[in-house]
This record gives sequence, structure tokens and C-alpha cells, in this order.
Amino acid sequence: MIAAAQSLPPATPLDPTEVVRRIRAVLPSSETKVALHEPRFVGNEKAYLVQCIDTNWVSYAGSYVKKFEQALADACGVSHAISVTSGTVALQLALHMAGVRAGDEVLLPALTFVASANAVVHAGGIPHFVDADAATLGIDPVALAHHLETIAERRDGEVFNKATGRRIAALLPVHIFGHPADMDALNAVAAQYGLAVVEDATESLGSRYKGRPCGSLAPIATLSFNGNKIVTTGGGGAVLTSDDILADRLRHLTTTAKLPHRWAFNHDEVGWNFRLPNINAALGCAQMERLDVMVVAKRKLWDAYSAAFADFAQGRLFAEMPYAKSNQWLVTLILDKGYEAALEPILAATNDAGLMTRPAWTPMHLLPMYAGNPRAALPVTEDLVTRLINLPSSPFLAPA
Repeated sequence: MIAAAQSLPPATPLDPTEVVRRIRAVLPSSETKVALHEPRFVGNEKAYLVQCIDTNWVSYAGSYVKKFEQALADACGVSHAISVTSGTVALQLALHMAGVRAGDEVLLPALTFVASANAVVHAGGIPHFVDADAATLGIDPVALAHHLETIAERRDGEVFNKATGRRIAALLPVHIFGHPADMDALNAVAAQYGLAVVEDATESLGSRYKGRPCGSLAPIATLSFNGNKIVTTGGGGAVLTSDDILADRLRHLTTTAKLPHRWAFNHDEVGWNFRLPNINAALGCAQMERLDVMVVAKRKLWDAYSAAFADFAQGRLFAEMPYAKSNQWLVTLILDKGYEAALEPILAATNDAGLMTRPAWTPMHLLPMYAGNPRAALPVTEDLVTRLINLPSSPFLAPA
């Protein structure tokens, strides 16, 4: 854990058991041990899985893959969804298709899950960390613009980092905990510097930005279907785009670049075996049938937590911006400045009580493999992680 930013001493003491009490006031009385976020399979999941097994269509050639991809494309307002084996793989592919080459720098938040940075490395790039906006938790477009004004130089129509000499190829905004980043402002900064934009929407399926679905806010975007996401396929991810040519190329590359033929195994370039199996897509189809219901439930859960913490003197719930409609993937309590020392005791008290709460991820620049990476000043990120707690957020916890 990083050192807390300097702040005023707390006005009133914070008893960690008070947080436990307020969380318990929201949850169904039958829920004694509560996970941070877990799936429940109460729709057609079992029927679709049995159909896969009965018909022997369990690999990626089955009909549920196309159905799942169409459901994703429809939900995200794009023409194409290409389902793959993980959200990390989806990010790697999206960065590759966006033109990231070996040794290129990619701008992304220091406040994110490690998969975002790892995917940059898998694509051959070098993560370059930038600061968060306290109002959105995503990349701060003003701080980003200031950072680029300081470190960027143009050569032969491209942008380079003056300190490292490397090309800056892309911007990777992340919708943190499901809340949309300020994409119009971020896209404007990227356009000013000629940067490709890859939208990391892995946590934000069902969220909207100014009425538009997350996943449609850049030329290429990604989703994740890990077991803790709002829709799960057990594991998996997807790349989203409305570019027909790009989508066809992604489908080709992710199926080992195999040329169509009735029996011959002909491949025209190095590809990947990254396609999502039919049996996982079947699970996803059933989950997608309930996406709208789950978003409504999660927003009701946020409302219940908001009421429970309305008079909490030492912090506040992170709330969506007026332009946003969040899927509220993870409900987040942000302690007031001065209560940084209470973070660990609250995490201990809640988890001891069977309530799985979690802090923010360790910022990327504090992980050993990324400690030497290029980065902007990160004061907001380093402050937020000392005061942020994710509360149990499964949709079935919402009041009836």
C-alpha cells in the first residue's frame, strides 16, 4: 500500500463495525457470507449447455457463438462482436488491430486491473501510465492533454515520447468499475495527437455514455466475461467494432488464419487460436437474455447502499456523472480525506464478518514489472487508492 496523501486529521472517529452494520442493512437476511460479485444461473443456462453436449457442438464452430456475438453487438450498438477466450486476449487483439507495433507506447490509466497493462505487453507495446479523474475514476482528459503537451513531439506525422524516443501509438481508456470515462474529451485529445483509441469496456457491458452504449465509443472496443462480470461465460471476452473489414480480419486471425476449404488445412499467415468455444457462448446467450434485468437490479442495489450510507459522515458512495448511466458493476465507497488509516481496518472488519470487500487494485506503476515504465504525475490515483472500498455488488443482492 502506498503512503497516504497529506490530509486533515479526521473530524470524527470511524468505527469499522459501523461500515459492517450499514452493508448488512442492505443485504438479504439469508446472505451470511457474501462475495464481492458472483453469478447466478437462473435462466436458460442449463438447457443451452445440455443442448451443446447432446449435439456434440462444444467447440467454436457451434451455433451459440454466432447467437452470442449478435446479442453482444446489438447490446453495444455495433455491427460486429468477435468472441474470444478472455478479456485480456480481446485487448491484445484490439491493440494489434489498432496498429500497435513492437516498442510502441500505449497510454492507459495507472488505476486499472493488471490485464489492461499486460495486454499492452502481449501486443508488443509498452504501458505508459496516466492519472485518473476523481469524478469518473477513468483517465483525466485534462491531465492527459497537459502530459502530452509536456512529453510529446511530432516527427514525420507521428507522435513520440521525447524522453524515451519511442512512438506513442494509442490511448486505452478504461471504464472503471463500470462507470464510463469521459470519452468525448478523451477522443478529442487522441485525435489532436493522431492516437488510435481502444475502448476497454471490459467492466461496463450495459453502461451508457450520453445515451450511447459503452463498447461503441471508439472504433474498436473490448468486453470481458470472467466469472465476476455482469455477464459471464465462465471465461472469455469479445472485440467490438462497426468496421466490416476489421471484423473479417479479426475472425480470420483468431481462427489460426485458416483459409476456407472443405478439407485442406491452408493458412496464409501467423494467426491465433483464440475463438470462444460454443459451450461457453451457450452460457453467454442465456446470460445476455437477462442483461437488462441485471442492470436494473444492480442500479437498485446502488440505490439501497446510497440510502444506507446517506448520513455516513466519513465518506460517500461513488456516484455516476450526469452524462452516464452506469451498470454499477462494483459499488464503491470512497472515504473522506483524513480517513486513509481506516481503510485496512474496514477491509479486515468486513471480511471477518463474511462480507467480501476489496480495495482498489494496486496502481500499475507500483507493481514490480511496471515500476520503471513511463508515466505522468499520478496524484489522484495515489490518493484514491488509499480511500476506496468496493462493496458486495452481485445483482441478486438487490432489494425486491
